[in-house]
Amino acid sequence: MLKTILSISGKPGLYKLVSQAKNMLIVESLQTGKRQPAYAHEKIISLGDIAIFTDEDDVPLGEVLNAIKEKEKGAKAALDIKKADNEALRAYLAEVLPNFDRERVYVTDIKKLISWYNLLVETGNTDFVEEKKDETQQDTAVAQEEEAPVEEAPKAPKTKKKAE
Repeated sequence: MLKTILSISGKPGLYKLVSQAKNMLIVESLQTGKRQPAYAHEKIISLGDIAIFTDEDDVPLGEVLNAIKEKEKGAKAALDIKKADNEALRAYLAEVLPNFDRERVYVTDIKKLISWYNLLVETGNTDFVEEKKDETQQDTAVAQEEEAPVEEAPKAPKTKKKAE
């Protein structure tokens, strides 16, 4: 779901991908519902491609948003990003993602993360992590495909043309 939600540099809010054209995308604002073009020269990034720095590996944004959702029990974030100081914002993210990299994750990033979460919850876009199929079902399907004999198509009979 996060692959179709976009952030466009220089434009406020988040946008849903509606369609693609040759040199632009047609996007719809999640806040207003208005459709508009987003051109190739604008910096456009899908939320599915964003990750948060941690002390070990980077954590996909979907997992972080899902952790916030669990903490807030599906409601908007209780923290007011306009009134909260830097330490309160860092403490909030530490509750959700304890091992985030405190040097590379800036306070502005945390504010953006919380505002995106609130906007996604307001608009009902709360499927942050895609459901993965059960691995045993996938393994069974692959095994069945490998075991199935490949049948060759019957060859057409050759006909000889008579010389006239």
